[in-house]
Amino acid sequence: MTTIVERTEPEPDGVVDVGELPPATQPSTAGPLDRLAVWRPTDKVRGWLVTLSVTLLGAVIRFWDLGWPTDRGTPVFDEKHYVPQAWQMLRNGGYEDNPGYELVVHPPVGKYLIAIGEWLFGYDGWGWRFSSAIAGTLCVFLIVRIGRRLTRSTMLGALAGVFLICDGVSHVQSRLGMLDIFGALFVVIAFGCLLVDRDQVRGRLAVAVSEGWVGESQWGPRLGFRWWRFACGVSLGLACGVKWNGIYYIVAFGLLSVIWDALARRAAGVERPWAGAIVRDLLPALWGIALIAVVVYFASWWAWFGSETGVDRHAAGNQTPVSSWLPDAFQSFFFYEGNVLHFHENLITGAPGVGTHPWESKPWTWPMGLRPMLYYIEQTPSPLAAGCGASECVSAQMLVGTPAMWWLAFPMIGWSLWRAFVKFDWRHAAVMVGYLAGLLPWFVNIDRQMFFFYVTPMAPFLVLGLVLACGDILGRARAGAERRGTGLLVVAIYTGLVVANFVWLWPILNGDPISTAQWQAELWLPSWR
Repeated sequence: MTTIVERTEPEPDGVVDVGELPPATQPSTAGPLDRLAVWRPTDKVRGWLVTLSVTLLGAVIRFWDLGWPTDRGTPVFDEKHYVPQAWQMLRNGGYEDNPGYELVVHPPVGKYLIAIGEWLFGYDGWGWRFSSAIAGTLCVFLIVRIGRRLTRSTMLGALAGVFLICDGVSHVQSRLGMLDIFGALFVVIAFGCLLVDRDQVRGRLAVAVSEGWVGESQWGPRLGFRWWRFACGVSLGLACGVKWNGIYYIVAFGLLSVIWDALARRAAGVERPWAGAIVRDLLPALWGIALIAVVVYFASWWAWFGSETGVDRHAAGNQTPVSSWLPDAFQSFFFYEGNVLHFHENLITGAPGVGTHPWESKPWTWPMGLRPMLYYIEQTPSPLAAGCGASECVSAQMLVGTPAMWWLAFPMIGWSLWRAFVKFDWRHAAVMVGYLAGLLPWFVNIDRQMFFFYVTPMAPFLVLGLVLACGDILGRARAGAERRGTGLLVVAIYTGLVVANFVWLWPILNGDPISTAQWQAELWLPSWR
């Protein structure tokens, strides 16, 4: 069993008394064990009680009136694709067989999960949204634990959960039968597993240091099998099984893992830490993250491979010649995947058969949520929109990122990058890797038709970036009472602003009937209209 070196007391902060000069800068005298130490909060019981309490609050809010709104009992927006596809998979035992759609352009994992809710509750709003609400609730649970592990603070972990609950993007996507919330869930799981793996690696190296065999090779010791990194690979494979954009996180998290290994080896005093990470850790990372993810992705198609009537299941020999060394099933599979790739490559705004969409957006507008999405709207005299207490009512559901958080995206990015590259704060760097992996790849083909709901996996990392900034505002535990009190006041005021902003947006996040005057007041920017 691996021993992890833990430190539970606060880190020294270098604060000097008023009137004293700070000491001259000296090289760090910390030894390898100090550099490898894993800092842990001591309030384990309270930490779990807080986690479960915040998660319960998130569940209540995610599940509140989950079956509303619908389009006269039918799915809204892109639910119209995935909900019937999931229902068909439920009927067939896990695969789709209607080539008339030929809009089966995403892998099956997300639709498997939607089908679970439909199996439990039937083909209605509750049925096709139940699994999304579960996924959104699990994201709240995980973000509390991840925030606590990053900041070593139960309070800041709880703050991360509150922020995610109050994020309009995460809230709405948790209440729709679409795929993106499942992708976000598996990305968050993978990130959490990678954080635990980082701590475990440092613990293993600490054992090597304490037992005196860390320097037996210039590369440093082998680190053994890493179950948490394996779990990260499994989760990323499932993320790819929801949507292909999970590939970006395989690359990002794989590189992050190797860099963390190199830094841990350097902290342990290994002679050649970066070369050691390449020699010792690169191939295991490719196996533990990339290869495992590929295997899981293929396994997610088990029902299709086992079927006789799945879409393009027997394309080999019918639409393509059987000339490859691959079995017919794999030839058909790659033919099918090629069709999917062709669809995505040619989903170009204004192209024939694609046209334009009134709510499409480009990735440079996403960090601040400048172009949200209207999923549903119903206006009087329809009885569906009645009940607002005014002569004219509007019932609308919009995907809007809570401005109190999303409008601070660029300051958050700037602060995190400064902390990462100037102060060498690994926590900010890790969060930026997750955030930018969800944003930057979309700039490769800006002509592609894109929508704001693509940011769903980015939202948890926005939350973590803001929480880390709040932690910096609070200051360290040994900071003076006035410094800590002022920081706590600023963070408390900001948290209240986030909650109030979420409450204000509640009607248009949930499709509640409101007056036309309030509807206009909810649309803060011209680009929201």
